[in-house]
Amino acid sequence: MLIFPAIDLYEGKAVRLYKGDYNQMTVYHTDPVAVAMDFRAAGATHVHLVDLEGARNGDTPNLATVCRIKEECGLFCEIGGGVRSMAVVDRYIAAGLDRVILGTAAVSDPDFLSAAIAKYGDKIAVGVDIKDGFVAVKGWTEKSQLNAFDFCEKLQEWGVKTLICTDISRDGAMRGANHALYRELSERFGMQIVASGGVSSMEDVEGLTAMGLYGAIVGKAYYTGAISLKQAIEVAKA
Repeated sequence: MLIFPAIDLYEGKAVRLYKGDYNQMTVYHTDPVAVAMDFRAAGATHVHLVDLEGARNGDTPNLATVCRIKEECGLFCEIGGGVRSMAVVDRYIAAGLDRVILGTAAVSDPDFLSAAIAKYGDKIAVGVDIKDGFVAVKGWTEKSQLNAFDFCEKLQEWGVKTLICTDISRDGAMRGANHALYRELSERFGMQIVASGGVSSMEDVEGLTAMGLYGAIVGKAYYTGAISLKQAIEVAKA
């Protein structure tokens, strides 16, 4: 299993939100590039980036920072947060990003998702954020009427290769990952499943690795020291 340490970007800083609430933001580092270099030093090969400002306005306000991270750390970089147009996808791919994650747009504009997959193939992933069994959209501020598993089935039919699934109730809460959710996803679908939200202990890493998941995102637990990134990477290789 791959470990994706996360950098959430806001005004050029590395931050974390509690359950997606912009009013509950903690700034962990003023230099995200230094954070990415620390990831690399710990043995990371992949990094998960989120432009939190982009998630609200649909643009790429942190693009310069994202480009510096990619150029200086050289890791596999995936980026999400407000990707709602092909122009934004093109901008990220042209900048050297390895994978672009569609969220709300995959729900609201299936034609855009299909066009992005047709153009870029497995460089496109979809982030499915789940709230009470339904897909949440617009930076988790709204709950749609889409059943999460029904939507995942559609994504597989449309040719999505990588699915990043977040249980919002667990994100940033340090309550542990929703193992039952990821087990069901991995059993029902053939996509590459990435666990996100609540991965807060080595037990989580061990359990998700045992399921044979493609990847797990580690965010707050890294920044608070609850998980040793180096140890998590080693365990996930098993």
